[in-house]
Amino acid sequence: MRELLTAGRYFRKKFRESVYKIPISISGFTCPNIDGTVARGGCVFCENESFSPNLDHNQPKRFFLHPNSENPYLDFQLIQLEAQYKKTKKILAKKFSAQKFIIYFQSFTNTYAPLDTLKALYTKALSFEGVVGLSIGTRTDSISEEVLAYLSELSKTYEIWIEYGIQSSSDATLKRINRGHDSANIAHYIALTHHYNLKICAHVIFGLPDETPQMALESVKFALGLGVHSFKFHPLYVVERTALANDFKKGHFIPISKESYIQTLVEAIQLLPENVMIQRVSAGIEDTTLLSPSWCYVKHEQMHAIRKALREVGLKY
Repeated sequence: MRELLTAGRYFRKKFRESVYKIPISISGFTCPNIDGTVARGGCVFCENESFSPNLDHNQPKRFFLHPNSENPYLDFQLIQLEAQYKKTKKILAKKFSAQKFIIYFQSFTNTYAPLDTLKALYTKALSFEGVVGLSIGTRTDSISEEVLAYLSELSKTYEIWIEYGIQSSSDATLKRINRGHDSANIAHYIALTHHYNLKICAHVIFGLPDETPQMALESVKFALGLGVHSFKFHPLYVVERTALANDFKKGHFIPISKESYIQTLVEAIQLLPENVMIQRVSAGIEDTTLLSPSWCYVKHEQMHAIRKALREVGLKY
């Protein structure tokens, strides 16, 4: 039985103890396919309020940042950041006796803001007690050399991960989901990120509209060919208030089955070299906004089935 390189095993080996992610959702962040820079409406599956439990609905007013904009709300954002850190740290410390943390900038595109804002937020996060690094969720069309250079400097002292939403290597799929960029953009900016010696985690979604399992596996091979260091695998699920929800209700989209997802996932994991880390293999949401598939409602049942399927091929998650 071969042990897979999970995030837990990676961080325990590196830091001699468990490291826990603290998800952060900062008001004012958006995406270039929401604000009209490359598209409007966002990805067809995305509803950040459902995906982000720490998203603060008490922001001073509705506002969105742009890399070239002024930011009059930075002080509020810094307060918000610290409050979310303290709240989640308290929970993790009580439940797991956690002492070391990665701050995970999760919602929207977390490099899509003025550089001074990013520096202030990242520096503040790294100043918190027990924080050993950052994981920054973003898009390949929303990263600049200035940001990469700054993060590269931070990586000399801290654990810094860039999490890119690749989702698919198919240009047809990327267009279908209103991503706003193509696979060439992904390849270019991942190569640039390597130039700055930063660790890369690729998000890949299985069950995207009009995609076959083989296409999903091609996306994994594509990301491996680009030299990513880690993966997060997700099943596509449908939540209210999304374009995908409209397609689902009209019968134009059928979500992936549990059996198909797990089979594709096992095949994808078998493609990975032993030094490529796996950060996530399941996803879902446990509230009434989930429309389908119902099997994404209970995460522990997903994980039980996934672990069982992996054991059957000699792999331990």
